[in-house]
Amino acid sequence: MSESIDELLRDYPVTLELPVQWGDMDSFAHVNNLVYLRWFESGRVAYMEKMGAMGAEAGDIGPILGHMDCRYRIPLEYPDRITVGVRVTEIGEDRFTLHHRVVSHQHRKVAAEGGGVIVCVDYKRGGKAPLPDAWREAITRLEG
Repeated sequence: MSESIDELLRDYPVTLELPVQWGDMDSFAHVNNLVYLRWFESGRVAYMEKMGAMGAEAGDIGPILGHMDCRYRIPLEYPDRITVGVRVTEIGEDRFTLHHRVVSHQHRKVAAEGGGVIVCVDYKRGGKAPLPDAWREAITRLEG
């Protein structure tokens, strides 16, 4: 018996549901590997929007993706819907680590998982910056 989407994403405070598009598939008739990274990006942006780390409210300090990895578990095809879940697994002085999980609605399974390191940057100075207290508080609030 397969788990529900909610069970597969219960530890992920931010989730985003997206359709698998016909154009997401490649010539091998499954979703191209780069599409999963776009789904990770969409989930990551949703998480950072909830943190207040995107747009004008963030000020001169902003997030930069410093590293990303992905483990593909099952191939996906059109038509399907996916939900991407995002959570923070580690907080450092000038960075935090995210975990992404993509779950297929059709298969009720994890299709891909991966991590990303977000580095805090001072765009005005042009270098790394300490993680703002407001971001730490927002992460703590989101992660419960």
